[in-house]
Amino acid sequence: MDPESEGPPITTVTPLQQMFASCTGAILTSLMVTPFDVVKIRLQAQNNPFPKGKCFLYSNGLMDHLCVCEEEGNKAWYKKPGRFQGTLDAFLKIIRNEGIKSLWSGLPPTLVMAVPATVIYFTCYDQLTALLRSKLGENESRIPIVAGIMARLGAVTVISPLELIRTKMQSKKFSYEELHRFVSKKVSEDGWISLWRGWAPTILRDVPFSAMYWYNYEVLKKWLCAKSGLYEPTFMINFTSGALSGSFAAVVTLPFDVVKTQKQTQLWIYESQKISMPLQMSTWSIMKNIVAQNGFSGLFTDCDLLKESG
Repeated sequence: MDPESEGPPITTVTPLQQMFASCTGAILTSLMVTPFDVVKIRLQAQNNPFPKGKCFLYSNGLMDHLCVCEEEGNKAWYKKPGRFQGTLDAFLKIIRNEGIKSLWSGLPPTLVMAVPATVIYFTCYDQLTALLRSKLGENESRIPIVAGIMARLGAVTVISPLELIRTKMQSKKFSYEELHRFVSKKVSEDGWISLWRGWAPTILRDVPFSAMYWYNYEVLKKWLCAKSGLYEPTFMINFTSGALSGSFAAVVTLPFDVVKTQKQTQLWIYESQKISMPLQMSTWSIMKNIVAQNGFSGLFTDCDLLKESG
């Protein structure tokens, strides 16, 4: 074979380098996205004050986290008073009155879950992709789908019990001994599977998202490289491919995101009140209820994240 017809050698990235890169990317993403979610929550709290016992979703750009409102008065960051006229006004007033650090309120506890989940996800995806390509060939189109599904399954399965524990600790101050008793009691009463309660709706959203995202990402990346006459993708090609494939996957999986939000919130309500879950808590039943109440379009609208729990 003519050596001039071959492309440049591909640099091999080690798993440790992949873990470091995904960890760095996760932290940078959180730092950039969290201020927007903090402002969104503050605006929600201004329009619909958070009484004790309500819960809301907090997103750090990597994961959605269920947060429980247990603080009285205006001490909690999401309850601080402010007369905001809109998003930009909220940004400016929070910075001026509370300091710029307030835009990252609530971030550290969520990073304990989000960063490991991101590291597991991207490292597993890269490793599985390399393994499958070595077995099936470089041009096998199903590789991104299989690798994306397996990587997401692994990340969600590992993180789900930790997220349950984090939510419990956030709702009430637990010592490590009390936390151990809580986990032991839950396992003895409901079995180990109870630690993964809420896993199913998360999988229903995240697995299809990952499959569609990675498949479209790889296809778009190859197409843009071919159009540009490039052997390796540039930053803009990677960015454009990710943005387009992510937007498409997000729209398609939005119904499962709405169901996941409602089910996670309802799970917390029944857990906190220590009552058994009703039969209509299944994912399919929640989806049917949404359609019955709001029509089919209700599955494609951001549901109310604040649910009464008492």
